Amino acid sequence: MSTTARLCANVSISALLFAMQPAHAQTIGAGLQPEYVIVTADRARIADPTAVDVQVTAAKAQEQINTVNTEDMLKYAPSLIVRKRHYGDTQDPVATRTSGLGASARNLIFVDGIMINSPIGNNNSAASPHFGVAAPQDVARIDVLYGPFAARYAGNSIGATINITTRMPDHFEFYGDVTGAMQNFNQYSTDQTNGTWQLSAGVGDRYGAFSWRLSANHLDSTAQPLAYVTLTRPAATSTAGTVLSGAFNDLNRTGAPIVEVGAGNIEHQVQDTDTLKLAYDFENGWQLAYTASLFHQDDDASTQSYLRDPTGNVVYTGNSNINGYNYNIAASSFSNSIYNVQQSQLAQGISLTSEKGGDFAWEIIASDFAYLNDKQRVPTAALPGAFTSGAGTVNRMNGTGWYTLDANGVWRGWSDHELSFGLHRDAETFAQTRNNLADWIAGGVGTVVNSAKGRTATNAVWAQDIWTLLPDLKASAGLRYEDWRAYGGNNFSASPALNVNQPRISASTLSPKATIAWQVSDAWRVTGSWGVAYRMPTVTELYQSVTTGTFLSVPNPNLKPERASSYELATEHRNDSGFFRLSLFEEDITSALLSQSAPLVPGSPTLFSYVQNVDRTQVRGVEFVIDQYDVLLPGLELMGSFTAADGRIRQDDAFTKAVGKFIPGVPKLKANALATYRIDDWAFTLGARYSDRTFGTIDNSDPISQTYQGFAGYFVVDTRARYKFNENWNVSVGVDNINNDKYFLFHPFPQRTFVMEVHYAQ
Repeated sequence: MSTTARLCANVSISALLFAMQPAHAQTIGAGLQPEYVIVTADRARIADPTAVDVQVTAAKAQEQINTVNTEDMLKYAPSLIVRKRHYGDTQDPVATRTSGLGASARNLIFVDGIMINSPIGNNNSAASPHFGVAAPQDVARIDVLYGPFAARYAGNSIGATINITTRMPDHFEFYGDVTGAMQNFNQYSTDQTNGTWQLSAGVGDRYGAFSWRLSANHLDSTAQPLAYVTLTRPAATSTAGTVLSGAFNDLNRTGAPIVEVGAGNIEHQVQDTDTLKLAYDFENGWQLAYTASLFHQDDDASTQSYLRDPTGNVVYTGNSNINGYNYNIAASSFSNSIYNVQQSQLAQGISLTSEKGGDFAWEIIASDFAYLNDKQRVPTAALPGAFTSGAGTVNRMNGTGWYTLDANGVWRGWSDHELSFGLHRDAETFAQTRNNLADWIAGGVGTVVNSAKGRTATNAVWAQDIWTLLPDLKASAGLRYEDWRAYGGNNFSASPALNVNQPRISASTLSPKATIAWQVSDAWRVTGSWGVAYRMPTVTELYQSVTTGTFLSVPNPNLKPERASSYELATEHRNDSGFFRLSLFEEDITSALLSQSAPLVPGSPTLFSYVQNVDRTQVRGVEFVIDQYDVLLPGLELMGSFTAADGRIRQDDAFTKAVGKFIPGVPKLKANALATYRIDDWAFTLGARYSDRTFGTIDNSDPISQTYQGFAGYFVVDTRARYKFNENWNVSVGVDNINNDKYFLFHPFPQRTFVMEVHYAQ
């Protein structure tokens, strides 16, 4: 059994997350060091549903992947897609083999035991993970577990559970890292070079039983446009309005004619992450660990108009004639594309764990994530005046946050059995207020425009047993009970008038799990897993408001939990030169929580998009993963994955047009591959990532994918070369998207980007 497997079998989410030493993956391939290995867990041998499916070590990512932010390390993990729009992006959700980028609540993500998957929502914007809690230079490894097969994890594990473990020193150490990136972006009339630079430093030491680490990361990044300003073309031509030039005729994702008149959301982000990690090992085998990470961001977004009047002046608003059609360009068309975001977030985690040997081991772990300051200022006044002043609004989320509490144990005193069990609590608070501003740049807070708030909490108890049926046959069975509450919900709007206290709702669920594993031979293993999971509605899903002209309504504050029944049958072959794994998987969800179009008022022909329970969805697919060393010649490693999935809406009584259509965000095919050649102190890597196009609507009414707000397929090739001067110094250069694929995942994505990194450590 590998070290990773033993840690997982010892009921160790926090033992994993707060381990003082980076765990070593088992060696595969002659002459290679353990840290070079991506591990797929030995689940078939141990029948442990908490065993890791994929482990990405920091050493391997540093060698193979152009890593600027921590989420970059997952770029080539099987079946995962991280929607990272640019370096420093804080809206970077993870898609899995069964869920799309808009289903962020179907993933659990932790950094040293701190939940960072933003459980307040289920979207690809404000509910995205907070990867900034951990700087990439501090990460020791990332462990990924697919599917809801472990009783210890909540129903948000439907997609994946991702555990990020940071390093702790065993002697005095210091590191410094300088990273730079440059992107050449050219689309429509936008032609710009965007730069990113990052400075990181860390220091730590161990004094007997006490160890500590302090690190700081500073990032300054300018992005390509994240949005385009578009106008829907009128039905008839006209000669009215000032004639303007510079626009581009195009189609939106539904196929309607539009004109592209400018670029927006051109972000300049400055981010700082400061992290302190402390640990103490008691003589009785207990271990106490504490982590605190303070993240701060200042983000300014600008806009660019393509429009010019007959004298060559830049135009942002007004009665205009573009390509023979009359448009009345509203002030908000461009002003909504500029904003300032300021965020300060504090993440903390503490754990107390017992010695892992003996018949009984236990752990207690707590984490807290707090939005100390979170505000976004946006102008409502017209440009160009709004560049320097003018009216606007500010959206604040101060006071939003969540905490988790876990007490877990494992008992091995029963022959041929390993019984694990635990108690869990999590609680989420959402607070959002939008105010008017007389001066959107520096003005004081004015009257309240609207607000929303609410709370959710879950108490859970779980147990899971792993027992040996035969020397080569093991099985596990688990059960998780959850008691969930949503309360304190309120929605307010000044115009249209609304002030509603939402009803308190609750749900109690039981989630059974089972796994059986057969070690067919030394090389072959077969595993079958089944699990039921309930994903509870998030506070923003329950209390979102929908405005329809002069009427504002909260469509459904009584959403039901979505129930997933997941299956996986996997076979794996492993030998001295590597491994490959073939998995068949299926996921059936009833009462799926998806945003869809439906009437707000029964019988109305007018449709609006908001979250509802979709009666039934289903995803069936196959995943193939391979990692082989010394292929064709010594030092050459080939690894990759291929996933084919058929995700469909099977029943939707509220919106029958969606039945039989593809689930938004789930591509039929996606794949990645990496080839790394190591010779002496050099490592050369060539990688490729591919995905089919997907749909953004539940009825697939967006057939045009290669346009702003469309979801296009892509094929991206990356390169990286690293040279180690000695044990202290190394330098890396690389290119992301070297083939310069220009594609959209709702937003325009980065084009060819050059990356360079210089790293020192002692």
